[in-house]
Amino acid sequence: MEPAKQPVIQVMDVDLGYDEHIVLRAVNFTVNKGDIFIVMGVSGCGKSTLLKSLIGLKSPIKGKVLYYARSFWDEDESGRQNILCRFGILYQSGALWSSMTIGENVALPLQLFTSLSFSQIRELVAFKLALVGLSGQEDLFPSGISGGMRKRASLARAIALDPQIIFLDEPSAGLDPVNARKFDDLILELRDGLGATVVVITHELASIFAIGNNGAFLDAESKTIIATGDPRFLLANSTDSRVVRFLTRGVESKESEP
Repeated sequence: MEPAKQPVIQVMDVDLGYDEHIVLRAVNFTVNKGDIFIVMGVSGCGKSTLLKSLIGLKSPIKGKVLYYARSFWDEDESGRQNILCRFGILYQSGALWSSMTIGENVALPLQLFTSLSFSQIRELVAFKLALVGLSGQEDLFPSGISGGMRKRASLARAIALDPQIIFLDEPSAGLDPVNARKFDDLILELRDGLGATVVVITHELASIFAIGNNGAFLDAESKTIIATGDPRFLLANSTDSRVVRFLTRGVESKESEP
């Protein structure tokens, strides 16, 4: 018998926007423990706005966002901070501090949110960097490494506090196909190794099918979710032309080549 799914994130009837401008309306989905949940859709569909609400940067116009059955935006500041401490976030640009080494970047959350000693933090930094394939690179600066290495360093910082939920904003953006695939493999390894739940904002088809087991498709025209589920299931079974067109991008052009 398949084990019962454990909801980690529940988005319930959420509307999002700026002043009078509605970006998304009536958004509903559930992310279960251990999911790699893909938030997908074309540019301008509201993926970034949704992410801001999920990570506590923008409150909804209406509706609720629940973490482990706790309504995030109904909590006081202390309660919200308690929930936020369970998150790890990889921003699209990496957002590493350029004046700090890779090791110092990864150490920062440990210095801010734990009472660990200097030597304990140093050991943890080395361990987290080893997990992402950057063993021994503590003293390098972000400006002196490749884009792929910066992504890995940013991911090491995101997992510094052993988060229960990891948010990844366009993790494959700017990477060549080989490094993008390696990064996808790393995401799977970290999900399994840390026992974390992962939410990925992306439009990259290769990553969507390689790592996603659940997801939500945002539609720019209707400003809501028009499909949810495993991306591979949606590809095989969806009858909505917008979903099919998004998930088969490039197929038609390849088939038409001589």
